[in-house]
Amino acid sequence: MRAQILYFLAENLETRAVEFKKRITQLTGVTEKQAALEVKTAVSRIFTYAALADKHEGMIHQPPMRGLALALNEPIGVLGLVCPDEAPLLSMLSMLLPAIAMGNSVVLVPSRPFALVVTDFYQVLETSDVPSGVVNIVTGDSAKLGTVLAKHDDVAGLWVAGTKTECTEACKLSTGNMKIIWTNNGAQLDWFDNQQSEGREWMRRASQVKNVWIPYGE
Repeated sequence: MRAQILYFLAENLETRAVEFKKRITQLTGVTEKQAALEVKTAVSRIFTYAALADKHEGMIHQPPMRGLALALNEPIGVLGLVCPDEAPLLSMLSMLLPAIAMGNSVVLVPSRPFALVVTDFYQVLETSDVPSGVVNIVTGDSAKLGTVLAKHDDVAGLWVAGTKTECTEACKLSTGNMKIIWTNNGAQLDWFDNQQSEGREWMRRASQVKNVWIPYGE
């Protein structure tokens, strides 16, 4: 079901590619060629996670005694995502897609200067059968909203792509409620690089492992 929804999402974004290319060019000042590349990469990334959504499964381990241990990948729950300014559509999707592909609900804080890109994208979400409440977009000051998410007991995980100070503060404030946290530690990621910005490593960040012991034999 999640895979099919993500395929819808990719197709609907691809249909509106020209519109998003113009919006990115107007807001960020990049060339039309660069904006077109960002939209094309974003569509490709959605297709990638649509393919992975039903394939990132658990494993079976054989402990040194009678029995099996099933390692099941499960969603974390509610994830807070604080997105960077660079490549506002692609970077946002690079963080959002693995989170929802693994079945999490998301509170998304988009880039403040380029928030219109993400609010436009919400229209694509609404026409792609994404269930209500799965993606919740909150615009505003990223640092302040990141602090709120870090302190919030109902937010089980937090990802922050921001400055070194923002990342350090998020880690510090998340210790009180034992949040699962990931940050870029202030480093600028290449969101166009598939090695850095998509794939199973991001799926692992968006999930937690439940081990189930199954005894068997005499």
